[in-house]
Amino acid sequence: MKLARFGLPALWPATVLARRWRTAPARALFAGAAAHTFSRLDRPVSSAIGLVHIAAGHRWGWPVAEGGSQSIARALVSRLAELGGTVETGVRVTSLAQLPSAAAIVLDLAPASAAALLGDRMPGRVRRAYGRWRHGPAAFKVDLAVEGGVPWTGEACRRAGTVHLGGTLEEIADAERLVARGRMPERPFVLVGQQYLADPGRAVGDVKPVYAYAHVPAGYRGDATETVLGQIERFAPRFRERVVGMAVTPPETLAQANANYVGGDILTGANTPWQTLCRPRLALDPYRTGVPGVFLCSAATPPGAGVHGMCGRHAARSALRYLDGRRRTR
Repeated sequence: MKLARFGLPALWPATVLARRWRTAPARALFAGAAAHTFSRLDRPVSSAIGLVHIAAGHRWGWPVAEGGSQSIARALVSRLAELGGTVETGVRVTSLAQLPSAAAIVLDLAPASAAALLGDRMPGRVRRAYGRWRHGPAAFKVDLAVEGGVPWTGEACRRAGTVHLGGTLEEIADAERLVARGRMPERPFVLVGQQYLADPGRAVGDVKPVYAYAHVPAGYRGDATETVLGQIERFAPRFRERVVGMAVTPPETLAQANANYVGGDILTGANTPWQTLCRPRLALDPYRTGVPGVFLCSAATPPGAGVHGMCGRHAARSALRYLDGRRRTR
């Protein structure tokens, strides 16, 4: 019953489900959560991510890694080393033949990259499905050093680790619609991160680290820096006066740093209704690539992109089932 109560509304367009909230601020709050889909909010299934964000935020809050996200990677590498594993970086793998023999291989790749890596070993039906995978809009990221933090007019924003900037439900929906059509809105949806509020050690004296990224069209080559700063200053007057340092990362640079971010798509795939439900293809076990012992664990697999690691967890369980099956048949 609980699953049905969640699942049915999750199929609705976010613009429709938002009508359940009576006030404009409440509808805007939901729109900001739903906009994490990087897709049109008037399309079916666009409510799903918004509902998950709202439910998780109210039930648990948002966890923050002390010392920054790299502390998670260090902890994982440390645990792997304890188990006898090693990590090798700085090598571009273009063929499965480059990898040592292993009982199971898990690929953290976009579908097209996985298909290119596996080549003719991959069944034609799977390769064709991977070839149909669509990528979505991009992110334009700005990292900032802000003296005294962001001077939000809304008191609650000064206490929030993450702030969604877009205005009303209608404004956010219009901006996302334009981005999906390949057009840059004057006032894009912008997400602002203030994790130093939960982890004060990230700040240096009164200088606070703040990051922001705007939703922009796929492959966007313009400079959205002023647009991002303007959207922040819209809700925090005289914000620019506090910025003492800045680093800009456009979509092209994101894609160069991580090949999964095709065109600057940090979700590794468009959240169309079909791709939200079937990632990266229609299959009983979507983590299997069709090549025995090779699995896909990237954000292109269920449940999709997000700061939760569930794609990898499910892919690992699929690999363990495969290995257990092999042992049973020996």
